[in-house]
Amino acid sequence: MAHIELGVDENQFPGINGPMRFRPETAKPLSELAEVLLRQGPHPLSAGERELIAAYVSGLNECDFCCSSHAAFAAAQLDEGMSLVEQVRVDLDNAAVSEKLRALLRIAGAVQESGRKVTADLVAAARAEGATDLEIHDTVLIAAAFCMYNRYVDGLGTLAPGDPARYAAAASKIVERGYLD
Repeated sequence: MAHIELGVDENQFPGINGPMRFRPETAKPLSELAEVLLRQGPHPLSAGERELIAAYVSGLNECDFCCSSHAAFAAAQLDEGMSLVEQVRVDLDNAAVSEKLRALLRIAGAVQESGRKVTADLVAAARAEGATDLEIHDTVLIAAAFCMYNRYVDGLGTLAPGDPARYAAAASKIVERGYLD
């Protein structure tokens, strides 16, 4: 049960969905930010890759709801599906991703610890693999935003369903309609 009365059935509106309904004035800009960062294009990183960054950071933050959600959203948009998402979460060094994406995920992991952990060496390594300033910028912002989203969800003690099918169903909606619906 959430730490505050959200005015919704948590089983129907788990995780971030309850707080978003509780305070629609803040839900709107939070949803718009997610839409821009994770879906809008054209972008050199696919929507699946950007969702993978969100899932990776959420996993590092141990936010079950956001990690499960964005893992499902990434899997639905990546050819390799959930197996790739799990590889990245378990063993980034050996996951079957491009060296550029691996370098960007390392930057995201540094942001999760502290923005000051992003070093010139991490950025140079990403650039050496072909990462653009836009990709580096958006990786840092996705990671920072997901630290905020994760703390929002967990700070209010919202429900994280255990059934993967719930996240897969949400993935279908997100892939089809986005975060603004």
